[in-house]
Amino acid sequence: MRIKTLFAALFAAILATALASTVFAQDANPFLGRWDMTVTPADGQPYPQWMELTEDGGRMEGRVQPRGGAWHPIAGAHVESGKLIVDVAEEGHGAGSGSEISWVLTSPSVGRLTGVETHGDVTGPALVGVKAPLLDRPMPKHWTKPRPLFDGKNLKGWEPIENVENNKWVARDGELVNDNPEVPGQKMRPAANIMTTEKFQDFKLHIEVNCPEGGNSGIYLRGRYELQVGTEGGKLPSHEMGAIYSWYPPPAGAKNDLGRWTTFDVTLVGRHVTVLRDGKMYHDNVELPGPTGGALDSNEAEPGPFYLQGDHHGVIQYRNITISVPKK
Repeated sequence: MRIKTLFAALFAAILATALASTVFAQDANPFLGRWDMTVTPADGQPYPQWMELTEDGGRMEGRVQPRGGAWHPIAGAHVESGKLIVDVAEEGHGAGSGSEISWVLTSPSVGRLTGVETHGDVTGPALVGVKAPLLDRPMPKHWTKPRPLFDGKNLKGWEPIENVENNKWVARDGELVNDNPEVPGQKMRPAANIMTTEKFQDFKLHIEVNCPEGGNSGIYLRGRYELQVGTEGGKLPSHEMGAIYSWYPPPAGAKNDLGRWTTFDVTLVGRHVTVLRDGKMYHDNVELPGPTGGALDSNEAEPGPFYLQGDHHGVIQYRNITISVPKK
């Protein structure tokens, strides 16, 4: 009995030491982890970005999701006089390539960053970061009956966003159409995107799309995570039809098969997403590390709308858009 008591006491002491070491490590570097960033220019509207920092052998590494395009590695990061200085490499440049763009950040409270972006000697936009939420939720057992998000007759429940003066979205023949054809030899003005007026948290989405050859669009889940529609020329699989843009490519050997109707069934719970295309598994409960380029905001804990990209060229057609949500 005494041996058991001594063993229990010893185990408790070891556990306490391990926990204390973990807490100390976290306190020693409060900058590690995933951060939902908001950038506010002096004369403009705030926009989202995202950052993840890790440590390997005492060296800080990481990646950044800029306002648009794909995520990319940072060039480096270090802590100096209590401030985190992140060397934000330009897109297409790897770590260590160097960059004149830096983020200078402090952590005034747990789970929060504040600072500025600098461009050489010039101080730029203000930065605020919050620790990205885990969003670790179980799969709901029951879902509501699917209901339409688009009635096929008009744009009720939808509104254009960005470049609204050049809105090309129309309801036509039961379809939601971005009537924005490419005209050879003519420079195109950016057209509007479109989003639902209703916001959602966890859901099952059914949506059908017909994207022409060379067309480019995207389905944004909660307005933050892009399911790629169309093509960006085929150079990067993670930028092609059915990809979770820049995070996960479609299955190996998958074809874009543009110019025909295709169906996506998407389940998003927390930050885990499952995507089937025409009944074939494209993404099986994969984790979304953070927002993709083009996100409306970086408020990952909050519900958000669906939005469809219309600012690229191509007469993109959507139809039969329905949603189910968890039953309460």
